[in-house]
Amino acid sequence: PQKASGYGDQQDMLTLPRAEQAAHFAPGFGPASILTVDTEEGFDWDKPFTRDQHDLTHVGRIVRFQSFCEGLGVSPVYLVDWPIVQSAQAREIIGDAVSRGAAEVGVQLHPWVNPPFDEEVNTHNSFAGNLPPDLERAKFSKLRDAIEEAFGAPPMIYRAGRYGLGPATKALLHETGVVIDSSVRALYDYSPGSGPNYEAFPNRPYWISREPPLLELPLTTVYRGALARHGAALFPRLARLPYGAGLAARTGLLERIALTPEGTPLASAIEAVDTALADGLPLLVLSFHSPSLAPGNTPYVRTQRDLDDLFAWLRGVYAHLAAKGVAPTTVAKTWVAAQHA
Repeated sequence: PQKASGYGDQQDMLTLPRAEQAAHFAPGFGPASILTVDTEEGFDWDKPFTRDQHDLTHVGRIVRFQSFCEGLGVSPVYLVDWPIVQSAQAREIIGDAVSRGAAEVGVQLHPWVNPPFDEEVNTHNSFAGNLPPDLERAKFSKLRDAIEEAFGAPPMIYRAGRYGLGPATKALLHETGVVIDSSVRALYDYSPGSGPNYEAFPNRPYWISREPPLLELPLTTVYRGALARHGAALFPRLARLPYGAGLAARTGLLERIALTPEGTPLASAIEAVDTALADGLPLLVLSFHSPSLAPGNTPYVRTQRDLDDLFAWLRGVYAHLAAKGVAPTTVAKTWVAAQHA
């Protein structure tokens, strides 16, 4: 594998980026937004991971969602995993949107359902970056190649399932020609479950390496409240106290808000947008999981009312973004703007 230059050969994707790694964009780009969809099988989030206890019954719902996005002028990025790319229905629905230039496709690796099946299925191994490097590479390469074959173009962007980057992920992305990662969920810590800790990572896009190029687009999360400027130091401590984070949010002292319709009220999301823009964030990365398009698949969408609320959330957020002059963009346009800053 090629070594990255400019930020030191030891710089990997789990190392906190330095200020000089911040990405800049060409004049006229931004502030902008990208809508990413973790496009995956439905499974019971409350049960242990399995190889085979999942379904794709929600896939047909993507038709309505895609039409909805086109009505908003939004080109979603479908980050597809192995069960999705093996589905003829998913390939047809998503492939049609991609062929019309109305959507993009990237890679999302859920190792427990992605061959080769050489590891034990458990929580630790559900983070692809925890696997032996050869196995992480084998799973990723098989998925990446299947996506290129299914949709006719090599994917540019990766999101590790469960945000599970590892020390060898950068090398495999370089080797396979993937130039953008969006696995960093800024301000979140998954280390209690054997995953990465992104508590101190920034929202702002940054270069993991410049040669060969690898750009990180973190999922957008902000701190709000009277103590927001101390959020990085205070929130992790509050989160470890019983009811600490909830109490701080209810009293207006400190709240962590992610730009997702899954668990974030519309009013809070609008506040998060305003905070991100006030902080000068050039790109807002929104996300949710495709199984939420059908009631009963995720904790966030249990009923038809919940699903209606999800679409209302998207409608409301994009109306607010438009009012603030934030235009929807694409992965391809973001890459070009970053290259020509």
